[in-house]
Amino acid sequence: MAKDIGIDLGTANVLIYAVGKGIVLNEPSVVAVDTKSNQVLAVGSEAYRMVGRTPSNIRAIRPLKDGVISDFDVTESMLSYFISKLNVKGFLAKPNIMICAPTNITEIERRAIIQAAEKSGGGKVYLEEEPKVAAVGAGMDIFKPQGNMVIDIGGGTSDIAVLSLGDIVASKSIRVAGDELNVNIINFLKTKHNLQVGERTAESIKIKIGSAYPDEDFNESLEVRGRDAVSGMPRSIEITSKDIYPAISSVMTQIVHAAKEVLEIVPPELAADIIDRGIMLTGGGALLHGVDKLLIEQLKVPVVISENPLDNVAKGAGILLEHMGATTKKHGRR
Repeated sequence: MAKDIGIDLGTANVLIYAVGKGIVLNEPSVVAVDTKSNQVLAVGSEAYRMVGRTPSNIRAIRPLKDGVISDFDVTESMLSYFISKLNVKGFLAKPNIMICAPTNITEIERRAIIQAAEKSGGGKVYLEEEPKVAAVGAGMDIFKPQGNMVIDIGGGTSDIAVLSLGDIVASKSIRVAGDELNVNIINFLKTKHNLQVGERTAESIKIKIGSAYPDEDFNESLEVRGRDAVSGMPRSIEITSKDIYPAISSVMTQIVHAAKEVLEIVPPELAADIIDRGIMLTGGGALLHGVDKLLIEQLKVPVVISENPLDNVAKGAGILLEHMGATTKKHGRR
């Protein structure tokens, strides 16, 4: 029997959850392609190591942009590679796949995601909305008649949703998230310090010293190396959390604004539930220092960071597949 798998097809990382086994794969969504022969040279972690370090004929491509497929063939190659990698580990062919997508994608984008999964060796492919799946993966019981709110800050998109009775009541998806933070950090260092850094350095700054809240007790420092924008020579500078706070703050303001918009259109009964139960924070952005403090201050409701925010979407997809499998069996026996 094929093991069913849940896939978090993220802009930054692809995670795969196998029913009964847990997370079996977590690799960057990057593919290295030889532009002369169009051959795929490396996928995942190996390709990520090449980002910003390749000769001119090799391109490290991120086939997903803002949570949707920007390069269909490369996405298909990437998924096929990951699924065949699992087959080597003793998974049988043609697993049923549940794959996740942001809430506001178009029908064409939905079809592209389903097709890529089917072509990469999947059996039946189901597509589910990301915040719903993230909420399930974070341990929320979304099937009861009560309001649950989730904010999922990923790489390409931030998805905000209020759920009740197993479905989304109100939601908003904005294409502003972790990648945008990296871009802001790169621009900030160039403008303020005449230092040019790459995407990987920006990511590392964000993780090590980034803060979403002006916290007096948190002011870490880091030595950053890059290229001097004026002389073109290598240079290193020391920066602190306070230094780069403005670069992070502008992105977080947009996420807070989107969350307020969702809360404004929620029925009063569900709004009351959210005051009681709080908001669940998931996705890589949940790991940014002070993000919970910022949301508590701005939205005036409790905020809980999920236990493993990076795994929630893939795990939730696996749980929903199990749930569907159990329901099918139940109906099949009647």
